[in-house]
Amino acid sequence: MNVIPAIDLLDGKCVRLYQGDYAKSQTFNDNPVEVARQWVNEGATMLHLVDLDGAKAGHPVNLAAIEAIVRAVDVPCQLGGGMRDRASVAAILNLGVRRAILGTVAVEQPQLVGQLCAEFPGKILVGIDARNGKVATRGWLENSEVLATELAQKMAQLGAAEIIYTDIHRDGTMEGPNLESLREIANAISIDCFGRR
Repeated sequence: MNVIPAIDLLDGKCVRLYQGDYAKSQTFNDNPVEVARQWVNEGATMLHLVDLDGAKAGHPVNLAAIEAIVRAVDVPCQLGGGMRDRASVAAILNLGVRRAILGTVAVEQPQLVGQLCAEFPGKILVGIDARNGKVATRGWLENSEVLATELAQKMAQLGAAEIIYTDIHRDGTMEGPNLESLREIANAISIDCFGRR
């Protein structure tokens, strides 16, 4: 099992949202670099970064904090939140982020995901965040009718390196991942699938 610590960034600070609700955020630390170094010191071999402001805005926002983290640690970092065009993906990869996690664009522009997978092989992951089995987009503020399992299959076919699945009802609740849904998605695809809680 790979345990990959997550650092969720809101206004440049480390936070946790309760079920994706921006109004229910709890700040844990004002210094993301300090948190990143702490995780690495405790044995983390990769860090999962989320730009929550970027997810709402539709483009990366916390670039200064992200770049500072990448420069401060000697483990690979992956980033999700707000990357909805090629320029955003290229920009964060140029900062030293190892892998880009695409979410909203997988629902709205799947052909772009395929193009990016071809251009940046092994560096494009797809984050599937779901409520009751259906994919939420735009920082979890909008709900689609797309089934999480179907989107996972489509993204695997388009060349996504991995799928990262989040059950929004479990996120931030400290109740653990939704193993049933995670198992369903993992069994439907031939690429790796990770659960986020």
